[in-house]
Amino acid sequence: MTKSLTYAGAGVDIDKANKLIDSIKEIAKKTNRPGVVGEIGGFGGLFSINTDNYQKPVLVSATDGVGTKLKVAFMMGKHDTVGIDLVAMSVNDIIVQGAEPLFFLDYFATGEIDSQTAIEVIKGIAEGCKQAKCALLGGETAEMPGFYKKNEYDLAGFAVGIVDYSKIIDGSGIRMGHKLIGITSNGLHSNGYSLARKICFDVLKLKIDSYIAELGKTIGEELLTPTRIYSPVIMSLLKDLPIHGLAHITGGGISENIVRIIPETCMLKIKKGSWDIPPVFTFLKEAGEVSEEEMMRTFNNGIGMVAIVPEKSVDEIMDRLTAFNEKIYLIGEIAERKHSQEKIKWVE
Repeated sequence: MTKSLTYAGAGVDIDKANKLIDSIKEIAKKTNRPGVVGEIGGFGGLFSINTDNYQKPVLVSATDGVGTKLKVAFMMGKHDTVGIDLVAMSVNDIIVQGAEPLFFLDYFATGEIDSQTAIEVIKGIAEGCKQAKCALLGGETAEMPGFYKKNEYDLAGFAVGIVDYSKIIDGSGIRMGHKLIGITSNGLHSNGYSLARKICFDVLKLKIDSYIAELGKTIGEELLTPTRIYSPVIMSLLKDLPIHGLAHITGGGISENIVRIIPETCMLKIKKGSWDIPPVFTFLKEAGEVSEEEMMRTFNNGIGMVAIVPEKSVDEIMDRLTAFNEKIYLIGEIAERKHSQEKIKWVE
């Protein structure tokens, strides 16, 4: 008689997944904040919104993944930081509209659950949530045999925040003469990795543990540096300082992200050489013979967030950022745009 087939026999171990959820519950509890209702394990995450401090509350949401940076994690066999990247990519996108992050949900998919790897990933997500001061409200762990390579997985997630309608930052308050303050990144963050990996592993033929003297670390350590989360410092500024535009520098780099938030009548004048470019970008540029234009539209080049502020408030805002131990630069200004002009101009 033919042996009865089971889901586990097909590669999906429900018992293992249930045990993993029990571990995740304990990790998620450490991210709880006011508003969390219940715990992970239900069909949906519950969050009670306190609207007492809002005249017209608006929810803001963003979703993203980690992209091919995950390939570096697979090569390194290190999985406890990509969760920070996952949270950062969504949280940094909602903070630029003035929204306070409330909660985050993740999606972890793999061919076969490796409990230790999954727990490391979730711990990273929880760490990202703690940095962003939002709750890990729930998520999904999907086991899909034959869909992913052995020991590989994919990550996605989304964040939800809240802002009063009257305080939404949409760039409409940007005027001629406003200044651009660049807040530094700590490396590539999570964009440009297809090009970075091609340069490092196809062109230079580096190993993941190759030590790069100009970086002071292995190439794997450099590439796996987690994305910075800017929400705590930005939320502090927004309490009492005028910020009329914010841009998260991700895919599209400096060239294509800041222009998204300025009015049609405005253009950006960005001063070349106005900030220190971290060694990793110089390394990639020279090794890959990448043009300056391509570098600026692919990577953040050392600037992870840009604030557009009135000239009269520049000193106060920069002093506040410095007090938060942020490394900052005045990188440009807003100018009038003629109809035929591009929205960005690089000046010496």
